[in-house]
Amino acid sequence: MESRTHTADATPGDHVTVAGWVHEIRDLGGIAFLIVRDGSGKIQVKFEKDERDDDLVETALDVQRESVIKVIGDVEEEDRAPTGVEIVPEEVEVISPADPELPLDPSGKVDAELSTRLDNRTLDLRKEEVKAIFEIRAEMLRSVREAFRSLDCTEINTPKIVATGTEGGTELFPITYFGREAFMNQSPQLFKQLMIGSGLERVFEIGPIFRAEEHNTPRHLNEATSIDFESAFIDESGAMDACEEIVRAAYEGVEANCQKELEALGLAEEFAAPEEEFPRISYEEAIERINATGELDEQLVWGDDLSTEAERALGEEVGQHYFITEWPSEIKPFYIKDNDDDEQLSTGFDLMHPRLELVSGGQREHRYEHLIEGFEQQGLEPEAFEYYTKMFRYGMPPHAGWGLGAERLVMTMLGLDNIREAVIFPRDRQRLSP
Repeated sequence: MESRTHTADATPGDHVTVAGWVHEIRDLGGIAFLIVRDGSGKIQVKFEKDERDDDLVETALDVQRESVIKVIGDVEEEDRAPTGVEIVPEEVEVISPADPELPLDPSGKVDAELSTRLDNRTLDLRKEEVKAIFEIRAEMLRSVREAFRSLDCTEINTPKIVATGTEGGTELFPITYFGREAFMNQSPQLFKQLMIGSGLERVFEIGPIFRAEEHNTPRHLNEATSIDFESAFIDESGAMDACEEIVRAAYEGVEANCQKELEALGLAEEFAAPEEEFPRISYEEAIERINATGELDEQLVWGDDLSTEAERALGEEVGQHYFITEWPSEIKPFYIKDNDDDEQLSTGFDLMHPRLELVSGGQREHRYEHLIEGFEQQGLEPEAFEYYTKMFRYGMPPHAGWGLGAERLVMTMLGLDNIREAVIFPRDRQRLSP
């Protein structure tokens, strides 16, 4: 196809070739209009029937919505057109016709259930507001990568096929690997720690994780994208500092570069990057504050994990991003280091949005003997993780880090009702296609 002009760049006086989808057809008798949509926007094409060739008019009016067409013609100023300009065509070519019966309406005039949208995701993404979500997601990831580099992090890529899971044999997807059992990795946790021992010192990864959880909720996925950070010679406080910086950078990038997309979602006026520091609340204080709300049927006690209702009650009170620190050691994974002053407390933390948890992190146990003890206390066989544990005998620096759910970040950032709206092709208990 010859060089084409994006619809957003069409200027009065230009002779252009535009190509895109037929968004709308309007036949008003002596005059007709096509609205053509491409990745940059929409443009009106005007057909004055008495002045245009009959075959040209017939081709334009017989085409079905969402067909792909090419239009060649002159751009003229027209204040009444949606974008202030229109094309007077001299040639219209139907490149790829669409069936007249569409499974959903990309114009958005007729709503569709989420399941129908996900079954027809290609059509769904032709909607301006849906496309906007993924433009924002892309900008969020770009901003995050840039912020990691400003923190002197090296980007790594770790295996997604593993012999053992990060937290043992639970919630793992088994696969057959050349006659042997293997698993889809739950997290890059163990590998990013090994990289800290390699001398890279500070690393990040953005990649898929797989969890065979039975959840079927608006905030759980079985394949997700994890944004991971790990650094040598910092404690949990330093890891929280980095976490706050990355989340703030994500918001700032979207605010600076996605105003058009935020406008499409109706968020342009209210969207703003967080300015205040994220409060750090101990687990014990969190339990007390949740119980004080009176929102739960039963009072929480020390050692309880936080339910969805508990997270919501505390989130409504805090009203912004916040950390929960000093979790009980017994409910954190084996690789989380205990507090030096009180072994009942861990160095683990979570970053919370008022709606839900975004991040889990903490300082890691870098001492070999203590690491082995942690395995045994959680009923895991250290021998199964020898590739990991043996490296702690060869000089492992103190280190800390975290993992952030990319979809959860987009979901909370944009106020989406369901996490699947933040994934192009989500994978959950029911959905394996497309």
